[in-house]
Amino acid sequence: MPSFDIVSEVDLHQATNAVDQANRVVTNRFDFKGVDARYERDERVITVFAEAEFQVEQMVDILQGALHKCDIDISCMDFADIQQTGKQYKQTITLKHGIDTDTCRKIVKLIKNEKLKVQAAIQSEQVRVTGKKRDDLQTVIAFIKGQDIGLPLQFSNFRD
Repeated sequence: MPSFDIVSEVDLHQATNAVDQANRVVTNRFDFKGVDARYERDERVITVFAEAEFQVEQMVDILQGALHKCDIDISCMDFADIQQTGKQYKQTITLKHGIDTDTCRKIVKLIKNEKLKVQAAIQSEQVRVTGKKRDDLQTVIAFIKGQDIGLPLQFSNFRD
């Protein structure tokens, strides 16, 4: 029976590339010359360091552009408040991974309300959709892409 998974994941390798690219941009920008400004990434947390609050905001814009160039949806970013530590300001940005249970239930409910001949089941942080026909599954993918879920969704593990 054909099936696929609806997931929300971030490619960590591409995230590393985006952080490195953003670091290069900051070191080459004229308005950041002589300023201790940098990005650090630890798994799914990116920390932005700068000497002023407005510089942190500029650096977040640079990071968003770099993430977009690396094909990472910027809606996966969860921003913390900007904190001052001594002379430095920092902001932590968490990259969301997985679909929470409430959102999974919402997706399953949307699929069932469409009355398509498919079954949707929650499997930890993803939704598995199975059906008898490949066309029904492709209809579900098109339908979910048209909905505003609030998370960047990917469709993986498509099997015939």
